[in-house]
Amino acid sequence: MSASQSLGGPSRCGRVLSPSLDKVIKNAAWRKHSHLVSSCKSTLDKLESLSESESQEESPLSGLSSSDAENVLQPVFLALDSAYAKVVEPALECTFKLFSLGLIRGEIDRPGGVVFNMIDAICRSGGLGEEATELGVLRVLLSAVRSPCVLIRADCLIQIVRTCYNVYLGGVNGTNQICAKSVLAQIMTIVFTRVEQGSMDVSLKRVSVTELLEFTDKNLNEGNSIHFCQNFINEVMETSEGLPLKPSSLSPPPPLSKETDDTATGNDAAGSKVREDGFLLFKNLCKLSMKFSSQQHSDDRILLRGKILSLELLKVVMDNGGSIWRTNERFLNAIKQYLCLSLLKNSALSAMAIFQLQCSIFMNLLSKFRSGLKKEIGMFFPMLILRVLENVLQPSFLQKMTVLNLLDKISHDPQIIIDIFVNYDCDVDSSNIFERIVNGLLKTALGPPTGSTTALSPAQDITFRLESVKCLASIIKSMGEWMDHQMSLGDSYLAKSPESCSITESNLTLNGEEGNASDHELHPDVNSEFSDAAMLEQRRAFKIELQKGISLFNRKPSKGIEFLISSKKIGGSPEEVALFLKNTGGLDQTKIGDYLGERDEFSLKVMHAYVDSFNFNGIDFGEAIRFFLQGFRLPGEAQKIDRIMEKFAERYCKCSPSSFSSADTAYVLAYSVIMLNTDAHNNMVTDKMTKADFIRNNRGIDNGKDLSEEYLGALYDQIVQNEIKMNADSSAPQGKQANSFNRLLGLEGILNLVNWKQSEEKAVGANGLLIRHIQEQFKSQSRKSESAYHVVTDVAILRFMVEVCWGPMLAAFSVTLDQSDDRVATSQCLQGFRHAVHVTAVMGMQTQRDAFVTSVAKFTYLHCAGDMKQKNVDAVKGIISIAIEDGDHLQEAWEHILTCLSRIEHLQLLGEGAPSDATFLTSSNFESEEKAPKTLGLSSFKKGTLQNLAMVAVVRGSSYDSTSVGVNASALVTPEQINNFISNLNILDQIGNFELNHVFAHSQRLNGEAIVAFVRALCKVSISELQSPTDPRVFGLTKIVEIAHYNMNRIRLVWSRMWNVLSDFFVSVGLSENLSVAIFAIDSLRQLAVKFLEREELANYNFQNEFLRPFVIVMQKSNSTEIKELIVRCISQMVLSRVSNVKSGWKSVFMVFTAAAADERKNIVLLAFETMEKIVREFFPYITETETTTFTDCVQCLLTFTNSRFNSDVSLNAIAFLRFCAVRLADGGLVCNKKSNVDGSSVVVNGVSDVQALTDNDNDDHVSFWNPLLSGLSKLTSDPRSAIRKSSLEVLFNILKDHGHLFSCNFWNNIFCSVIFPIYNSVSGKNDMNLLVDHSSPSSVSAHSEGSTWDSETSSVAAECLIDLFVTFFGMVRSQLPGVVSVLTGFIRSPVQGPASTGVSELVRLTGDLGNKLSEEEWKSIFLCLKDAATSTVPGYMKVLKTMNNLEVPKISESSTYLERSSDHDLTNDEFDDDNLQMATYVVSRTKNHIAMQLLILQVATDMYKRHQQSISAANIKLLIELYSSIAFHARQLNRESILLKKLQKACSILELSAPPVVHFENESFQNHLNFLQNLHVQHVVHDEIDLEQELVAVCENVLDIYLNCAGPVSAFHKSDTLPVPRRKLPLSSAKKEEIAARTSLVISALQGLAGLEKDSFRRYIPRFFHLLVDLVRSEHTSGEVQLVLSNMFRSSVGPIIME
Repeated sequence: MSASQSLGGPSRCGRVLSPSLDKVIKNAAWRKHSHLVSSCKSTLDKLESLSESESQEESPLSGLSSSDAENVLQPVFLALDSAYAKVVEPALECTFKLFSLGLIRGEIDRPGGVVFNMIDAICRSGGLGEEATELGVLRVLLSAVRSPCVLIRADCLIQIVRTCYNVYLGGVNGTNQICAKSVLAQIMTIVFTRVEQGSMDVSLKRVSVTELLEFTDKNLNEGNSIHFCQNFINEVMETSEGLPLKPSSLSPPPPLSKETDDTATGNDAAGSKVREDGFLLFKNLCKLSMKFSSQQHSDDRILLRGKILSLELLKVVMDNGGSIWRTNERFLNAIKQYLCLSLLKNSALSAMAIFQLQCSIFMNLLSKFRSGLKKEIGMFFPMLILRVLENVLQPSFLQKMTVLNLLDKISHDPQIIIDIFVNYDCDVDSSNIFERIVNGLLKTALGPPTGSTTALSPAQDITFRLESVKCLASIIKSMGEWMDHQMSLGDSYLAKSPESCSITESNLTLNGEEGNASDHELHPDVNSEFSDAAMLEQRRAFKIELQKGISLFNRKPSKGIEFLISSKKIGGSPEEVALFLKNTGGLDQTKIGDYLGERDEFSLKVMHAYVDSFNFNGIDFGEAIRFFLQGFRLPGEAQKIDRIMEKFAERYCKCSPSSFSSADTAYVLAYSVIMLNTDAHNNMVTDKMTKADFIRNNRGIDNGKDLSEEYLGALYDQIVQNEIKMNADSSAPQGKQANSFNRLLGLEGILNLVNWKQSEEKAVGANGLLIRHIQEQFKSQSRKSESAYHVVTDVAILRFMVEVCWGPMLAAFSVTLDQSDDRVATSQCLQGFRHAVHVTAVMGMQTQRDAFVTSVAKFTYLHCAGDMKQKNVDAVKGIISIAIEDGDHLQEAWEHILTCLSRIEHLQLLGEGAPSDATFLTSSNFESEEKAPKTLGLSSFKKGTLQNLAMVAVVRGSSYDSTSVGVNASALVTPEQINNFISNLNILDQIGNFELNHVFAHSQRLNGEAIVAFVRALCKVSISELQSPTDPRVFGLTKIVEIAHYNMNRIRLVWSRMWNVLSDFFVSVGLSENLSVAIFAIDSLRQLAVKFLEREELANYNFQNEFLRPFVIVMQKSNSTEIKELIVRCISQMVLSRVSNVKSGWKSVFMVFTAAAADERKNIVLLAFETMEKIVREFFPYITETETTTFTDCVQCLLTFTNSRFNSDVSLNAIAFLRFCAVRLADGGLVCNKKSNVDGSSVVVNGVSDVQALTDNDNDDHVSFWNPLLSGLSKLTSDPRSAIRKSSLEVLFNILKDHGHLFSCNFWNNIFCSVIFPIYNSVSGKNDMNLLVDHSSPSSVSAHSEGSTWDSETSSVAAECLIDLFVTFFGMVRSQLPGVVSVLTGFIRSPVQGPASTGVSELVRLTGDLGNKLSEEEWKSIFLCLKDAATSTVPGYMKVLKTMNNLEVPKISESSTYLERSSDHDLTNDEFDDDNLQMATYVVSRTKNHIAMQLLILQVATDMYKRHQQSISAANIKLLIELYSSIAFHARQLNRESILLKKLQKACSILELSAPPVVHFENESFQNHLNFLQNLHVQHVVHDEIDLEQELVAVCENVLDIYLNCAGPVSAFHKSDTLPVPRRKLPLSSAKKEEIAARTSLVISALQGLAGLEKDSFRRYIPRFFHLLVDLVRSEHTSGEVQLVLSNMFRSSVGPIIME
């Protein structure tokens, strides 16, 4: 061991080299390798003497100088170059150690160096054909590349790769080939990892041999080859040592091309060299992958393997590619120029491995580098993926599975899916890739159409269907994940900065596409732009419209152009339309030709503009016509061709004026060329045109001259050899949308290239032109501004995506779920449904969301349980998951979910054998459960004795939408159906009660909007359950109570919205015609209300009132006694048990009791009043504890009870409670913490003093409490029941007397106007007793008077109470004096004697009690009221009296003389019919009442004056005089209606009634007037405006005149003759005698009054009445008393005047 240690000397290199050189010496053939042996020996000797020293930078060996290193390494090179395996092997071992230990160092880039020569020799050793040697070569080469101390560059690196290639292609066994492949992959990993980092010092990833064999070479595996190769790679990678090569040790790099990395500087020499080498290696790999076999060696399998290996290595490079490929323009262009070209050329090959590798590389490009390869990916997606995906009938199984696996990977990356849609489906110049993916997956999921022939086996078809459904489910899942992520970032509707969005993208991309931010900053032309959804929406809408127009053009060109112009997709000028036809892809070229050939004016202009857009300057005629015809197909009609060619010839001659003598020549020649083209290239033409024929046909066309034969011959050869055809000659009709997309995007050439199915033995050759054309497309499109890559963070983009994909997804999931019973497939479908619901629900897409939810609900088969399978149970689980996961966004879709839950519960009950709800709800007695049928267990099913219609309906099944199942009672259920149903119920046991109830328990986690929608849907479901005619159920109703309990702690705003829905529901159900259902609903409502009442409510809130409102509405609207009684009992129980918790709920409580009080059923009224009595007696403080307004509700409720007609005790007790309420109100019983006014200020109310303060301030709220109470009692005074009237009057006035001191003047005024005066309206005949008296019409007076319901006793009490109250509070209410007097005069005017007397006495008492307190104005108002009472009724009465004019009485129409003589006994009943008699009776009654009323007013006036003459002023005396005068005047006027009065007398005699006392009325009125004036005269009352003597004389004149008229005709007294004429004294009728006797006292008073005048006054006035005295003397029928007074007057008064 010591010897071995000393071998090689002290240096490390010596210790490594010496053993190997010693072994070489031993293994070498001395003669053949003598030079090698001698070199080894001399080197060994030299190593013994060499010591370790600081190595020079240029030295290839660590620790040795450059010269020593070259000398030492020379024998190793010779050994490697010997081509002798036994010598090469130790040399390889030595070299491996040198590289792995880091002893060899430096840059190896060009020939000449010893290390380069060594590597060159090693590479040559790989061809020795020895297994061990091959492995050794691979080992050394990998360690050399792996070594961080050695930079292998350029040709040397390429040589190493080529050597490994050769080992792979021609290795001695499969293991070595796998090792070679693995080494190559590892070298690629090493090189491009360093390229990525720009450094030699990097951490390296080891390749996985298993992954390398994913697509090819699995047949090379010889048992444990994979394990061996993996260990081989690991061993080499682990043994590498040494310090990384420093940049300073490297020579400066050679000059690079313009494409060199711009970021390289002098300090980054190593990075620049590494990247230069990487670029070169990548370029060579791409070229290797594009090698094709020659025609001489078409079966070149080695070339094919090499091509596949190149693609595999490119895949490794792309797998490990990082940001350098996006940020470095040179590398990005390398992908575009080399890799994409390789994919393009290899796309024509049919080898499966090549296709798989292409797809894998494409996936890398898509996932990592899509931001820089937008157009390339847009080209390859249809070429590689969609082409295979859309081939449904005859696909290659392996190809399509590869594509489906690729799409599965894509679908799991949310950002890729979003980016595809944004950058392609929303780009006008791109294919709708996302839409085509979804539609292609749909076609695959549906399988080949029925009746079509397909190459697929059933198993393959099923596999395709499953994979496509998985992809669709993954796509919608990824969309949901992207949406959730964006919304979690809070950037749903905010545009992000480029930096933040790049972070988002890298987070969301599975393969980690990093560096977008820097890429965007450095290269804005080819990288991401951040776009908002609105802009993309506009672009997508434009694209859809444009495609619609193109599709329409391809069917009807003129219609398409019109549509595009009208939708402003193109301009309206012919030039713009021509440009559109020329440059737009996707247009059917045959249709373009047809349109250009049309003869209408606009089409002609377009055709001219189209031709004029070409520039034929300097172009040969043949090339010109070829160029011209590339864009469209000539129409078949000769006239159309003629027009087009004519314009072409004109344009060509204009551009090349020297070519032909005239345009006619060009026109004819163009026709000839077209004919030649058809003749030469149409297979149907057998007799082809020769060159001579062509020349002959064109003789003399140039204005009679011939064109040169050379020219025509060259043109002939050009056409025959190269057919004139369109750019993409598509002779087949283009009917499919995919094809139109391809044409639109210029993809026809690519897909034609692919569709040739070119095998690997055919060279692309002839397609080089096409490939170059496509390369040009890549370059030109990459320069367009539209090629910018768009990134979106706005989740609104999902709306447009869902609009594209929801229909195909719904169809795919539904059909698969319906047709397949495979658990995996159905599970994927249900997952897809769940994610689709999630996305559509969160995005608020109602139609789509409901479609998905409805589909899942239908697939539960709960409506048809007999046909259920396991997949249907899974659908039920899916429905429950949707409800729990996406409940916040389901809105109206909740109805479908809750319907399913209801049906599940129904089936579970049937399975348990429980009796249905209908057995209880249809029972005659709801509460008697003993009468319910016994449970119907499964045994009843087994026996087949189903009697219950509902159960029969469930077994037979129904449609999903049917809410109730109408079953024919005679329809039988077969035993087989029953057995299926029972087994399916057992399947349904997988859904436990926990899962079912979890949805409802989870409702407490729903947001505010969602819980309202949930409750609304549950109410709908419950109503449909309860309304079922055959099987009403209460599942929903019970769940409503449950969720209300679960959500009890929600905020008040949410609860109010929930309760608005629940309230309407309970009202609807509570009014149900099914009594049992209604009772159940009310009981459920009671349960909820009890729970609500357990919660405390603060003051001034209204929620209790809201949740009790359904009780009120049902109570008011229901016709059921049972329901009303139940509600009253429920409310009573709740209130009495939770009275301290009731706050705002009192309002609803009293409304319920109010409705009960107004009910027509006695038991309900009594039941309600019993509770009301207890509330008022025991719990009154609680009523107004927080809400004083409830006091008013309580009062209204009690007032309603007072109107109860069943029990007067209830009414009387209610009135007593009203008085109690008034006492509490007055005593400050309305205790509340804060009472808010309208203006927002607050007034603290506490106790009597505060109430007094309220009254002082005339607080409106305080008035609002008293008003209902007092007004209610006021209305009660007109109750038809005497006891109620009296009690209400008594209570009302007692309240006012007891508590009136609390009221302000204003409030008193309101009380009089709104409470007190309306009481007396029926008596007084006043409609409105305000401060000013309203002059009512006589008819209204009459109506009111006769409509009075008060008896005399009530009237007396009412008037007495009024006067007592008024007198008591006179100081506060004196302003209401006119109204009070009007009330009393109303009594006086009453037709009934009792009220009239009461009015008189009370008016007298009023003035008596207040006499000294009344002011002059107040007296005036009293007298004005009296005067108004006297005069206001006169017009109405006179109108009634004059109705007697309509009665025709013949005898009465004669002269007055006859009237005087006629006897009452002459009248007979025959002269009046019944109607006249009835009218006469009414007039007589009115006359008597009217006279009595006028006389009472006189009496009152007289009494008041007598008692208070000292208090009455002169002005008021004048009013009294006017009063007396007006009554007297009216009495005289009435008495003058002699004919009417005669008719009345006749009517009275017929009716046996006493005649109206008209004469008495006249006498009394004048007597009172006369007496009043005489008294004034006696008292010497003086007033400026009153001449008492004149008034007195005037009254006396009237009295004398009346008497003389009664005593006889006065005309005889005024005759001019002075001589007495003897005549006979005419007798008087008895009536006249009585009248004269009645008037005698009045005449005497008048005469005495005149005689009482002073002498001067008498002298002054005697001329006015002297002639009356004379007539009185001459009267024949005056009484002796009159004569006596008259004589005394003459003696005492007249005589002295005469004597003077």
